[in-house]
Amino acid sequence: MAFTDLGLRPEILNALTVLGYVEPSPIQSAVIPVALQGHDVLAAAQTGTGKTAGFALPIIEKLAPQASTSTSPARHPIRALILAPTRELAIQVEESIKAYCKYVPLRSLCVYGGVNIDTQIPVLKNGVEILVATPGRLLDHVQNKTLSLSQVSMLVLDEADRMLDMGFMPDLKRIIGLLPEKRQNLMFSATFPQEIESLARSFLKNPQRIEVARRNATAENVTQILHPVHHEKKRALLIHLIRSRELKQVLVFTGTKLGANRLAHEINKAGIHAAAIHGDKTQQERIKALDEFKSGEVGILVATDVAARGLDISALPYVVNFDLPHNPEDYVHRIGRTGRAGASGEAISLMTEDEARYLKDIEKLIGKTIDQILVPGYSPGAAQVPDYRPPAAPAIARPVPVNAPSRRPVKQVAALFRMPAAAKE
Repeated sequence: MAFTDLGLRPEILNALTVLGYVEPSPIQSAVIPVALQGHDVLAAAQTGTGKTAGFALPIIEKLAPQASTSTSPARHPIRALILAPTRELAIQVEESIKAYCKYVPLRSLCVYGGVNIDTQIPVLKNGVEILVATPGRLLDHVQNKTLSLSQVSMLVLDEADRMLDMGFMPDLKRIIGLLPEKRQNLMFSATFPQEIESLARSFLKNPQRIEVARRNATAENVTQILHPVHHEKKRALLIHLIRSRELKQVLVFTGTKLGANRLAHEINKAGIHAAAIHGDKTQQERIKALDEFKSGEVGILVATDVAARGLDISALPYVVNFDLPHNPEDYVHRIGRTGRAGASGEAISLMTEDEARYLKDIEKLIGKTIDQILVPGYSPGAAQVPDYRPPAAPAIARPVPVNAPSRRPVKQVAALFRMPAAAKE
């Protein structure tokens, strides 16, 4: 199938040609015809499958007849609303829409928190047909009466599962309640916990359910390996891997914002240029770090799950789980940053002794066993052996009390702790 087979107007096809799009991805082939027919859509798709074009192109096609070059704000009401969980994802979605609208006079805008709301108001007053927003900032504008949702005819929820994880469910329900009853709804999610299923039933009308890949599947073109490591040597192992393998453009995930800062600091101390992005960074700091990473000025980007959600970095070769995620679905989201759009990638995980319990849940979710590779000098037992052993002190004879209980030899004790639980019982 080609894009010309999907019923898109020549202006859109010309923009896709300029962007180098050759043929639609499976999610695009499945969603675009259904959306153009006016059906509600509930789509399951992993990140990196091209879902942005899957909902953006039908929006542009359906709104194109109402496009106008008039300067009157009344000719440019908000007709399509796209909600995204993070600022980074919202920005990237709107950038894609601008590119697809190269030859169609539709206006778009992205509104998100972390920046002065007053900078967004003049553009809204001039009118935009397509609004991409994070839920919190959208409600700020609603409260300030700086926008109207009364003419919205299309609603998209992108990465709905992440919005649920981030606590946006009350905001989503409030926003949906502000929209016209008659509209088309498209909802995209990588995973479908019960809360997402309930949300879908509450506002989707006879949706067409589209699933292009097994739920929670990981891309076949992503090589997954895991290095067991002693907790005291974890940072050293990461730096060793970056140096010995000459890794460049590496996205590293940590479990906490503090951990991201500390790790980026240690990597920089080792002479490797790294930056951190997380929720405590300002929007300007996050955009700067991301731009430097994309340009190659920064080779290592350390991020938390929330900050990295939705990052679209073309041909990203490496993702590292410095901390194994407690939620196995986050593992799927993380490694979905690489191996996008058919490119190959590698996902490297570092696992300490106390993180082993998370591995079982991850492997159960993805339906495969991750290859484990020990790196000499960094394995879990490596830090337990001192680099230098002083000469043993002379043995001092001590009297043994009468009737003292006999002691097991040390080797037998060690063996006991290695026995399976069933045997010890």
